[in-house]
Amino acid sequence: MSALAAAVERVWPGRDALSEILGGGITNHNLKVEVGGEVFVLRVTGKDTHQLGIDRSVELEATRAAAALEIGPEVVAFVEPEEWLVTRFVEGDTPPVERMREPEMLARVAAALRAFHHGPPLAGSFDSFRVVESYRGAALARGGTIPRAYDKAHGLATQIERTRGGDAAKPCHNDLLNANFLWNDERLYIVDWEYAGMGDPFFDLANFSINHELDEDARGDLLEAYFGEIRPEQTRGLELMRYMSDFREAMWGVVQTAVSELDFDFAAYASEHFARLERTAAEPAFRAALAA
Repeated sequence: MSALAAAVERVWPGRDALSEILGGGITNHNLKVEVGGEVFVLRVTGKDTHQLGIDRSVELEATRAAAALEIGPEVVAFVEPEEWLVTRFVEGDTPPVERMREPEMLARVAAALRAFHHGPPLAGSFDSFRVVESYRGAALARGGTIPRAYDKAHGLATQIERTRGGDAAKPCHNDLLNANFLWNDERLYIVDWEYAGMGDPFFDLANFSINHELDEDARGDLLEAYFGEIRPEQTRGLELMRYMSDFREAMWGVVQTAVSELDFDFAAYASEHFARLERTAAEPAFRAALAA
């Protein structure tokens, strides 16, 4: 019996369960499981994911909060001590990136994020400025190598941090890749809440923006949908945190090269995001935001 088949048997012992692997994840194994006429998703956590700053109890808390807001799947079970998460399967597809850039979808994304940001506080925290430093330490502790681009990026991050202090932390998702959205022609769902924590809402807005390659006009549409208006300080916050989104993603790739056993080129992933953050730093909008 394979490890994943054993996991299904662990959760549904003696049941006639049919399972298939769901694609898209590069940290965990996700399975679609049909049993007793119902359909679930079983998340089997990857090795040493605590090194990535993941707290599974906070993930559970955030997933339940999202479900209560009807923007996330229903939590069915939390399997201990393995810390596997079982949610009800949500019918829907991941929209094309181009679809997510349309004003209608930007409005739905903004509404979902705003609702979660104003929801109940979470027990965990997410500070992108500390996360990149933590990832550096975790990679070194496991024998990993830190790219030369880190020092320059960290220096610029320090400048950005000086402009972002003072705002109250709010519940955030912090991993708004396109693969973490589902659309069923009626409702937009956000899945994969494992990096959720109390943080800067502008990180969420920027994370979505950079991962969907929104141009300046689309970024303005997102801000207007979220706030109802666009103020200069909001534009600055979004522009600056786009840089931090890629810095976090780059260092996530660095630490994954040292800890992950999944068949994925994490070194190339890190290099891609270091290259993109350098392009962001060269953009006039970013330079103007930093100077202001």
